Amino acid sequence: MTLSLDATQLDRYSRHIILEEVGPEGQKRLLDGSALVLGAGGLGSPVIQYLAAAGVGTIGIVDDDVVERSNLQRQIVHGDADVGEPKVESAERYVENLNPDVDVEAHETRLDVSNARELIGRYDIVVDCADNFETRYVVNDAARIEATPVVHGAIYKFEGQATTLLPDGPCYRCLFPEPPEPGTVPDCAATGVLGVLPGTLGCIQATEAVKLLLDAGEPLGGRLLFYDAMELSFDTVSYARKPDCPACGEDAIESLEGIDYAGGGCRIDAD
Repeated sequence: MTLSLDATQLDRYSRHIILEEVGPEGQKRLLDGSALVLGAGGLGSPVIQYLAAAGVGTIGIVDDDVVERSNLQRQIVHGDADVGEPKVESAERYVENLNPDVDVEAHETRLDVSNARELIGRYDIVVDCADNFETRYVVNDAARIEATPVVHGAIYKFEGQATTLLPDGPCYRCLFPEPPEPGTVPDCAATGVLGVLPGTLGCIQATEAVKLLLDAGEPLGGRLLFYDAMELSFDTVSYARKPDCPACGEDAIESLEGIDYAGGGCRIDAD
């Protein structure tokens, strides 16, 4: 590998470079790497911050929402002056101010069946910060077909969870074969959320993403991490790949066509 870190980069990333597990070669991997962050909200904000600070060279951001004042309690890449602006533009501006080494690809759209494979296929990893089950299943299925690892995170009130879906490991459908019934899991607008909670989970997701790009450490593949902010406790549960999983099993899907993620409740009917 030919290293080409300039003097400014050697200074900026010096605390990475002196780590034996990273070094200049690892930092170059980060600078050459790419990550697609789905959502520039509570989870996406710390993910974007830390991936940019780490020097991940290309960060794609997918979000079709605008900044609202109620977001600012937890979505920390946005400020009061950004209210009313598209979140992808506010997040892009934040990254530009933080690290000029990083190229931001802003996708002001909603990831769905029509664009999932095209978007996911352009990046080394996906960081799933989506706030709905439909998107999570689309991401899982598209990433499985594209052989792209996914770092998943989710939050609820005072609790959160994270796992990493590796191309050769169990997928989201192995963990949650079917989504909950509509209306049984309210969103944060209805239930509220502790503002610092997504900061903790988002940092965990960013850590997993950096490890994947560095090919270092042990990712959360096949392990679901639970975090309880009120108890300040962490628990981990293992899960395995299911042979009959429609997304990664013996007869796994090869296309997203024909799957009615909205009307069909994200379910894949077995042949």
